[in-house]
Amino acid sequence: MQTILSPKPSFDFDNFTFGVQATDRMLVAHYGQSAWQDYKIVPFGEITLSPLAMCFHYGQTVFEGMKAYRMVDGGINLFRMGKHHERLNRSLRRMAMPEVPASLFIEGLTELIRQEEKWIIDNPDYSLYIRPFVIATEPRLGVDAAEEYLFMIVLSPLKSYYSKNLRVKVETEYIRAAHGGAGSAKNGGNYGASMLPQRLAKKAGFDQILWLDAAERKYVEESGTMNIMFILDGKTLITPPTGDTILDGITRDSLLRLAPLQGLEVEEIRVSVSELIDWIDAGVRVEAFGVGTAAVISPFEEISYLGKSYPTYTGKDACMYGLKQELSDIRRGISEDKFEWNFRV
Repeated sequence: MQTILSPKPSFDFDNFTFGVQATDRMLVAHYGQSAWQDYKIVPFGEITLSPLAMCFHYGQTVFEGMKAYRMVDGGINLFRMGKHHERLNRSLRRMAMPEVPASLFIEGLTELIRQEEKWIIDNPDYSLYIRPFVIATEPRLGVDAAEEYLFMIVLSPLKSYYSKNLRVKVETEYIRAAHGGAGSAKNGGNYGASMLPQRLAKKAGFDQILWLDAAERKYVEESGTMNIMFILDGKTLITPPTGDTILDGITRDSLLRLAPLQGLEVEEIRVSVSELIDWIDAGVRVEAFGVGTAAVISPFEEISYLGKSYPTYTGKDACMYGLKQELSDIRRGISEDKFEWNFRV
């Protein structure tokens, strides 16, 4: 039976800036007296918090980023929803915040998407970005975990996050995360601390930065807000292993599973910046790219280190494009979902 799509909203899907326009509705749930209350789906709008709300003062903010896709048969797919829920709760545990039950997360999100399905248009270049987040709302000044929280989900239309190949700079002064810290949690503080070095890099003419490890300033860890991957001579995909300084990316995990199916060997190993430069200088065909929910795969055309630039491979036959296409085809129901990643609404 053919699925009948509801009319698109009065929104210019050809000209918009990601993250500025929200959809019509949002989900809201409150936590207090050691329990989450039932969620409500309400019109998108402002919320009111006390100036003493603890999220403003002590950094108890955690979020996720995921997507909904229109499939070729007209259905809606929430890609790897269970994995995103698991990661949200890992981040919440690290920040001493209450976990969100699966019933609240899955049922609430599913209902919100059903009500907003008209925002998920039938175009492979578009998706609906989903931002679940939890903040501490208890009005109290005191360095301790809060007792009251707010869980919300807002939605925003999304097309290509980066429209060009990126020039990136290896960051040698600032760090993203250190062992024992909260680098593996998607908490607001990690992103706030990255703003200055990223702004400085953009002022110098770069699109993104490559983070090095905090201990030795030697090993590549992430790229801006993305995981980092390399493909050598079209044969081997290499990425740093996750840990308490590297986020366990959902797109990263998906590509690591798809790569062997496309004939690539996979190695999760630490890569030093000097080793990376040696590969390029030796004539190895190095594909370098960032991976994440919003960007999916963002190719790098140049890596700059200590004032010198090193070109990376972005030719039309680069393996990263095949990986991106296969991931897209699974999400849209064109390729078989061998790993049971798709959650149909």
